[in-house]
Amino acid sequence: MPDIVKAKPFHEYMNEYRKQVAKGDIKEAYRGLMEYIMDLRSHFQNKYPDYFVSGNIYYGYMDMTYFSFIPESLKQQKLKVAIVFVHDTFRFEVWLAGYNKQVQAKYWKLFKESGWNKYRIPSTTKGADSIIECTLVENPDFSDLDSLTRQIEEGTLEFIKDVEGFLSKQ
Repeated sequence: MPDIVKAKPFHEYMNEYRKQVAKGDIKEAYRGLMEYIMDLRSHFQNKYPDYFVSGNIYYGYMDMTYFSFIPESLKQQKLKVAIVFVHDTFRFEVWLAGYNKQVQAKYWKLFKESGWNKYRIPSTTKGADSIIECTLVENPDFSDLDSLTRQIEEGTLEFIKDVEGFLSKQ
């Protein structure tokens, strides 16, 4: 059992979880969201064959769900781009991350010390999964999935272009 601070005992959360799952809405919403993210991953994989798209989706613990989308230029530097749905804030984001914690720390320091502030930089790498972050869609409209996909795609490509531009000057 993870060592987390809880407002009430675990069994009370599980009782509420059981009630919510029994209603069916959460289960259907989660299933629909995961299917959309699988379709989004396939869209990127099919439309951008020169990019590496992760074979798996990280489904998370209802905190975040993401997949990687990596151009060769970033892959060579052991960097990756993650297209992320953040459950708590209910938004899509794109993150630059390292292949490991050492790479992440190196590039986080580079961005932090450069004064570049086009995107959010976490205050520390401890406990963080990203080097820099960008909100793609603040309040996603799931009634128009084609438009949502376009927003995510355009924002991700702009983010990658900006990151590549920054790194080319370093």
